Amino acid sequence: MTRRTALSLFLSGPAAGRRLEVRGMYSSPKAFWDKGARLSDWGVNALFVSAGSITAAMMERAAAEGARVFAEFATLNGKGYVDQHPEAWPVNERGEKAPAATWFMGACPADPEFRAWRMKQLDDLLDRHAVAGVWMDYFHWHAQFEDPNPVLPETCFSQSCVAAFEAASGIRVPKAPAAERARAILGRHEREWRAWRARHLTGWARQVKARLAEKRPGALLGVYHCPWTDDEFAGARRRILGLDLDELAGVVDVFSPMVYHGRMQRRPEWVGEYVEWLSRKIGGRAKIWPIVQAHNEPRPIPADEFETVLRLGSSGAASGVMMFTAQSVASEDAKMQSMRRVYREAE
Repeated sequence: MTRRTALSLFLSGPAAGRRLEVRGMYSSPKAFWDKGARLSDWGVNALFVSAGSITAAMMERAAAEGARVFAEFATLNGKGYVDQHPEAWPVNERGEKAPAATWFMGACPADPEFRAWRMKQLDDLLDRHAVAGVWMDYFHWHAQFEDPNPVLPETCFSQSCVAAFEAASGIRVPKAPAAERARAILGRHEREWRAWRARHLTGWARQVKARLAEKRPGALLGVYHCPWTDDEFAGARRRILGLDLDELAGVVDVFSPMVYHGRMQRRPEWVGEYVEWLSRKIGGRAKIWPIVQAHNEPRPIPADEFETVLRLGSSGAASGVMMFTAQSVASEDAKMQSMRRVYREAE
């Protein structure tokens, strides 16, 4: 079967005309509303907005237009925080502060003060707004995966991480400089180390889920995550990023793979291929609502290509889809019409 034939089958099959539970837009809807657009007229029934940008007025207007609001929560983004709190800066295998990636700076996931600070932010959000769910973003150990040549450092060998690893595993690491600790861990206990890093992230997800159950019963927990299969980049999704999808499937309600085909220099068809792979991987244990690219970076995404990936993102077992970003769609009438066609068909 040729790629063109496979794509035609995707577009004429279940992805076209199938009802979608969620027809979403990512980022503030202001640019959309500034054009006089009403969400329900364009088939949009969900907004995914940065937690700090949600307002009472936004919540009220979205509800009046038939849309739920979900909060994007920048879980392990340490930008700014680690400058003021160097003990939370990720440490690499050389015992050095891990350099920032192109545009991302993570934080040490085991630093207790950072975790308490983030959870206080989550509590404040849930106390202020009756969001329909929280989507953990930047949810991985310090790295950067969205580019075609990902940044994949070995982290984190800080005192907090090593102590947490020892407590969880029962393994004793030599009392030595960070570089020596890293050599000992990677040389003798790598399998246990990789497993602990994944479990530690899953522990973050469990804590967020518990906060939701306490403060907003019924709200969903989602995760924006790296769209790699188990084997890509030598298994780096789990090995470096610490994302074990099987473990997370027992905790999160929704997986939202960040299938940014343009940014990652992939074919549009790849979006459907990954959604099909994830559908088999998850096997109904959680919902799948991918986020696809409309944004014109690092290259323009034509309206027809945007429509293609929007349809492919809703293929497989996906019961929802959203786009990155609302502003990118609102800035081009052709993209707005593409979104409307797909979303109104799926109502």
